[in-house]
Amino acid sequence: MFEAALMKEAATLLDRCKQKNLKITTAESCTGGAIATLLTEIPGCSKSFDRGFITYSNEAKTEMLGVEASLIEMHGAVSEEVAVAMARGALSHSRATMAIAVTGVAGPDGGTPEKPVGMVCIAASADNYLEVKTHRFTGDRRAVRLAGVTAALHMLDAMLRRSFSSVA
Repeated sequence: MFEAALMKEAATLLDRCKQKNLKITTAESCTGGAIATLLTEIPGCSKSFDRGFITYSNEAKTEMLGVEASLIEMHGAVSEEVAVAMARGALSHSRATMAIAVTGVAGPDGGTPEKPVGMVCIAASADNYLEVKTHRFTGDRRAVRLAGVTAALHMLDAMLRRSFSSVA
């Protein structure tokens, strides 16, 4: 399902989380649970993966993660503001110590001049950490989604290195 190199990165990330007694949660829109799928492909992942939220609709973002409907209305579902709210909501609705959230326009339609196909917003959050970034990926729907998964994994790794480097 995923390339060997990406699987190896995921396994390394989960192993490092296990060593530090950290748990991950995901909040996914355009990736549709692919990050959670990647992480749960790794044997023993339950030591480091708490749960995943697939919040494709705006209502799901509001109901499952507590994202304010007014925030979605003001900035749009595909925005850094909503990605941050998704990540924070995933943390508050789980037992995880770190969260990753992804929202974007995977295509082939749905894009606008302001938010074109390939625009993906990713937020990483922990008690003492917040990072958000907007990407512009190219390719078809599958390529955009896979690029989002890969970028999210790299952002989780960066958060682990920066925020939890001194944790046991």
